[in-house]
Amino acid sequence: MEKIKGTTDKSFPFYLIKKVGINCNVNPTVQFYGNPDDFEIGDNVRIDAFCILSGKIKLGSFIHISAGVYIFGSSKVILEDYSGLSSNVVLYTATDDFTEGHLINPMIPNEFRKVQSGPIHLKKHVQIGAGTIVLPNVTFGVGSTVGAMSFVKKSVEDFAVMAGCPAKKIRERNRERLFELEEKHKQNELRLRFVKI
Repeated sequence: MEKIKGTTDKSFPFYLIKKVGINCNVNPTVQFYGNPDDFEIGDNVRIDAFCILSGKIKLGSFIHISAGVYIFGSSKVILEDYSGLSSNVVLYTATDDFTEGHLINPMIPNEFRKVQSGPIHLKKHVQIGAGTIVLPNVTFGVGSTVGAMSFVKKSVEDFAVMAGCPAKKIRERNRERLFELEEKHKQNELRLRFVKI
C-alpha cells in the first residue's frame, strides 16, 4: 500500500485503499467493498456523501463523484482524468439475465444464474448526468457526455452528447474548446505547484 499524501479529509480511512493521490476528499459516509488492492485514487479527487464503491475501481485525477453514486465494479471500472459522475448515477459491471428463465440475485448459486459481465471505462473528460444507469461492457469515448436520467447499454463515441432511455446521440461536444481549457488548467496547476515550492 502506498503512503497517503496530502489528503484533505482526515476522517476517512485512506489506509484501506491501495493507492491514494494528493488533495483527495472522500466523505466518511462513502463505503468501499472488496479487496483494498483493487481500489486506486489519483490526485485531486472528491467523492461525496453516501456513495458505494464495490469491486475493482481505478480513478484518475481531477475527478468528482457526486452524492449517492453506486459503482458495482466486479469486472473493473476505470474513470480517466477529468471525468465525473453526477448524483445518483449507477454503474453495473454485471447484471442478471433472467429472460431465459434463470434465477436471479447473488444469493443463488451460479449454476442456476446467467450473469452478463464486463468492464465500464470512462475516458478523459467524460461526464455522466444525474440518475443515469450504465450496464456492463460500455466504453465512453474521450469527451463524451450523457444527459440526466439516461440508460446506457452500448459504448459511446468520442465527443458525443447522449441522452434518453436508451441513450441516443443528440449532438457533439466542442473538442477544441475542451482541449484548450485542459491545457490552460495544466499550466495553472504547474504554476501553483511552483509557487508552493
